Amino acid sequence: MPEGRHILAIDQGTTSTRAIVFNDEARPVGSAQVELEQYFPKPGWVEHDALEIYRGAVTVARRAVEKSGLGMDEITAIGITNQRETVVVWDRSTGEPVSNAIVWQCRRTSDACAELIRAGHSADIRDRTGLVVDPYFSATKLRWLLDRIPNGQRRAEDGELCFGTVDSWLMYRLSGMRSHVTDVTNASRTMLLNIHDLEWDPTMLELFNVPEAILPEVRPSAGDFAITDGAELGGEIPITGVAGDQHAALFGQACFKSGMTKCTYGTGAFVLTNAGSKAPSPEPGILATLGWQVGSKRTYASEGGVFVAGAAVQWLRDGLGIIESASETDDMAEILGDNDGVYMVPAFVGLGAPRWDPDARGTITGLTRGSSREHLARAALEATVYQVRDVIQAMSPSGRTSSTPLRADGGQTASRFMMQFQADILDRPVEVSEIAETTALGAAFLAGRGIGLWRSDGQLTRLWRAGARYDPEMVEGQRARLIAGWYEAVERTASVVG
Repeated sequence: MPEGRHILAIDQGTTSTRAIVFNDEARPVGSAQVELEQYFPKPGWVEHDALEIYRGAVTVARRAVEKSGLGMDEITAIGITNQRETVVVWDRSTGEPVSNAIVWQCRRTSDACAELIRAGHSADIRDRTGLVVDPYFSATKLRWLLDRIPNGQRRAEDGELCFGTVDSWLMYRLSGMRSHVTDVTNASRTMLLNIHDLEWDPTMLELFNVPEAILPEVRPSAGDFAITDGAELGGEIPITGVAGDQHAALFGQACFKSGMTKCTYGTGAFVLTNAGSKAPSPEPGILATLGWQVGSKRTYASEGGVFVAGAAVQWLRDGLGIIESASETDDMAEILGDNDGVYMVPAFVGLGAPRWDPDARGTITGLTRGSSREHLARAALEATVYQVRDVIQAMSPSGRTSSTPLRADGGQTASRFMMQFQADILDRPVEVSEIAETTALGAAFLAGRGIGLWRSDGQLTRLWRAGARYDPEMVEGQRARLIAGWYEAVERTASVVG
């Protein structure tokens, strides 16, 4: 690989947008980040300003390159990774969004999903797309928008409107409105792509009455997507790697062998396992999805998503005001020594895998007069751990515990308490990537593969490094007691909903 080559990774997430410049040894040499405002117009509804997303991406890209000491003309390629399932619809000729973006967390289409289930479409949707029927995915959100945008359906049919997930929206604007494209991973989260032939599925398009004219072109995750417009980013740079954030993290964690598993701990927590070259037959409550595609080689994955992880700690800070920063929770949790029977089930936007209950609402159980803010802090951290265990257990119904380390990344891996507790509850080692932001690293890896800077998985494997390892220390009796308490808390959540 030629020396001095650098790749710019844009990581557009749910609560912030980040850019990182990586050198040819996959080391970050410059970064920048801006927060993204959240809009909650109604209970259970979540929106973003699509223009704020785009402007933030341009801002952090410029700042990261500046901090690296490079110029835009020294950036070899760009990789993009993004929050998935979030829906953006814009005017093809002006590039202006016609509404706020509907975020993946938004539950406004719960009734529409319930109707699809009642009408008996679940099995066909799962067979074709690998997904379960849930408001999480893009198709019902897109249908909701087209029904409410003035002349939305006609404009979509006439090709006046574009639909895209956030990757597609960014590339359209960065390319000066020349490229309406997406990659297979993002497309596989829309509930409109056939997971077997990687084409927009005619049956799904008919079911949701989505005109193909509104859809982006689907391409492999590494390769030619677009060239940035000099007026937009200050240089003409090829975009050669794109993947949804969780797929990018799986790639960035170098999980190239079947059976390797990663969990990204962010706003939510997402577990993906490399499932090999054929679409898996997923276990109940688990999704089949694209891991990535490089050239003609496809890699599939099994996935389970926890909707609220770091967002529970954010709620303690912003909603309850009992902490000033997330970093406080580690010390607060360790002060106690035990949870004293206090559990939080943070079903603020329903429950994701493996239960898929969009109507569930959050609960805190086991409170006594002696309960304190420390108990709530510990319960918020532990909740993520239990939910991740539930997903991994659902992926392996035999109940056998893997000795292969779980590879962990994301902001919450900074919590030593939580990572040790994860190893203890799983009875499995946890390895934290040296680079916590492996979503961005994965985007850079894909961009490098797309432009031919790295030519094999083996090269990328040698670049991956663990920053910390946590081995299980908990005795089995304590583990069983804590897990039993969690199950009881979840059951109480279900009874509240019912």
